[in-house]
Amino acid sequence: MSPKDIARCVELEQVLFPDDDPWTEVSFRSELAGPHNRYLVARTETGRTVGYCGVALLGTDAHPEAEIHTIGVDPACHRAGIGTLLLLAMLAAAGERGGPVFLEVRTDNAAAIAMYERHGFHIIGLRKNYYQPSGADAYTMRRPALTGSIVSEVLA
Repeated sequence: MSPKDIARCVELEQVLFPDDDPWTEVSFRSELAGPHNRYLVARTETGRTVGYCGVALLGTDAHPEAEIHTIGVDPACHRAGIGTLLLLAMLAAAGERGGPVFLEVRTDNAAAIAMYERHGFHIIGLRKNYYQPSGADAYTMRRPALTGSIVSEVLA
């Protein structure tokens, strides 16, 4: 993701998360400026941005961890595998350092929860009223650190 992608990502945020304080241009610029953050976009063959994602690579070299900050896909492109590709790209970035990966997801987002579970995430907690202003609850999910050949498969 680059600054030129922000306007489209803000557009998608407003469509995807209208009741939960969609990210603004300032939010995206702040995330892009974070030294430990990695943000990507998915584009069509014509160059139109149809998805985005971000991960923070945190912790120390001895105790790394990652936190997925966001994944968003244009509703017109749902069920086309874009979310999975974005997730795999973030898991690859996290896998280079090792450590567990965390995220929050709305408890009513069954499709996202199923995708995360397919990629090794498990629910470890519940955050009541996490999303504002809607007050929707979120699950905290964790994927354990991958080791050895499993890392190679994720990075392949």
